[in-house]
Amino acid sequence: MINKNIVTALILFIVGSAFVLQDDTLTTDRSNDEIRAEGMSTVSIVSVKGTIGPTVTQYIERGLRKSVEAGDEAFIIELDTPGGLLDSTQDIVQILLGTEHPTVVYVSPRGANAGSAGTFITLAAHIAAMAPATNIGAASPVAMGGGEMDTVAQKKIFSYSESYIESIAEQRGRNAEWARSAVRDGASVTSSEALELNVIDLIADSMEDLLSQIDGMEVEGKVLQTRGAEQNRIPQTLAEIFFSFLLRPEVMLILTLVAIYGIIGEVTNPGGIVPGVTGVIALILLLYGVAAMPINLAGFLLIGLAIILFVAEAFTPAFGLLVSGGAVAFFLGALMLFQDLPDEMQVSLFWLIPATLVTAAFFAWIVTYGVKSFFNPVRTGVESTIGRTATVSDAILPGQPGRVFFDGEYWTAESETPLNEGDTCEIVEFKGLRVIVKPSTAISEDPEKVSQTVQN
Repeated sequence: MINKNIVTALILFIVGSAFVLQDDTLTTDRSNDEIRAEGMSTVSIVSVKGTIGPTVTQYIERGLRKSVEAGDEAFIIELDTPGGLLDSTQDIVQILLGTEHPTVVYVSPRGANAGSAGTFITLAAHIAAMAPATNIGAASPVAMGGGEMDTVAQKKIFSYSESYIESIAEQRGRNAEWARSAVRDGASVTSSEALELNVIDLIADSMEDLLSQIDGMEVEGKVLQTRGAEQNRIPQTLAEIFFSFLLRPEVMLILTLVAIYGIIGEVTNPGGIVPGVTGVIALILLLYGVAAMPINLAGFLLIGLAIILFVAEAFTPAFGLLVSGGAVAFFLGALMLFQDLPDEMQVSLFWLIPATLVTAAFFAWIVTYGVKSFFNPVRTGVESTIGRTATVSDAILPGQPGRVFFDGEYWTAESETPLNEGDTCEIVEFKGLRVIVKPSTAISEDPEKVSQTVQN
């Protein structure tokens, strides 16, 4: 059997390693010092695909820092995103607007999109470029924030978003009026239209074409020398990949289930260790995700109510009503849990419905029987024989032990009531290797007859 301590240590080691390896990067074949010694210029490139979240912010910030340290000509972000979180977008915009190091956002490859949050990020770069057959725009706050808003809140968020994107466009000398329309009207344009409207600076067919076109441009008083520059692609670290996966809504939903199942499994089966440790680790990772993402508190409260209803079913004869109510509360809670996220980050019903059914079945079957087992009579060990009947094999008198027979064994027995050989008695308790019994039926013999039987 596998040692439980080894399993626990392995789980903790794996999770701990993900936290420790926050800034682990793969080594490149050639160092920047060697490249500069050959008289070649360098650029650093990060590739951002998918929704914008906290891990993307960390990835871009780390990439920019390494680009500055390496003395690159420019820092390039290859971008393809449908949108993302407003808080993370603001952090990235602040990073791009706050650096004097030349930054380039390149919407690539063909067919890519800089939607919603991607529009803000593209406009915030020193140089904005797009590949042919790409799109930019549709930056309305509804797409960025998700969920329904009342009239006042909607007016406020639209007003803020319009002024925010306008200030970014003005800072970089781009079309502020179109930027406002991207928020106000959800305007979206192709790469060629974006170039005509002064939304971007150029269209490039490839990374090499981009480096050739920006060669000689002046950024923050520095003339770029990027033609033929060595490309240093910065991959995501193990931690960034792990936490990017962790912050997906469906993964957070699974972590919620694992935390519930693991902790309840440990409570109903004390000493299991592995379920408890797994549940606690899932809970810690879930709390990290909750802290990083705008999770709806009402959703968590509904999930908590669902757990209470599930457990209450084990103690009350509600005939499934509490389980049904808990299933409804869990479904609504999980649905509300991610309602403040952008549409592209909403949890799918293909995940939500099976999770609800599995959870309801788990509590209705496993947990119900597990909790009820605490109140069932003992079925194993010496204690399980309490209340059972035995046959007297040697007469028993008060203060004079005899013997009884049950389960194929003879036991030394004591009783406050005289018992004759062949009488049926009931087991009351055990004292060491002796059993205390009492008559299970009325004894017709008087004490003198019992005494005579014992003497014979």
